[in-house]
Amino acid sequence: MSRKPSFANLRDRQAAIPTIAPSTSPAVVPPKGPASREGRKQIAGFFTPEMSFAMHMLARRQGRSLQALMAEAFNDVLRKHGESPIGD
Repeated sequence: MSRKPSFANLRDRQAAIPTIAPSTSPAVVPPKGPASREGRKQIAGFFTPEMSFAMHMLARRQGRSLQALMAEAFNDVLRKHGESPIGD
């Protein structure tokens, strides 16, 4: 039966790994997401499967996106609490 290798062996290998010198080039810019998400933030929540199904069915019947229905609901909550609706 073979033994598992010791983690102590890895300690010696760590010194042998060369370090990468920082480059003088400008910082790497991460790729942008879709243009439709630019300037927007995600709001998420966890709901029951029944709520999810009902919202998806309503959106389908009205020919609208789930996001559009959620924006409408959030605006209604803002109005209910005396705040100005934001829009989409």
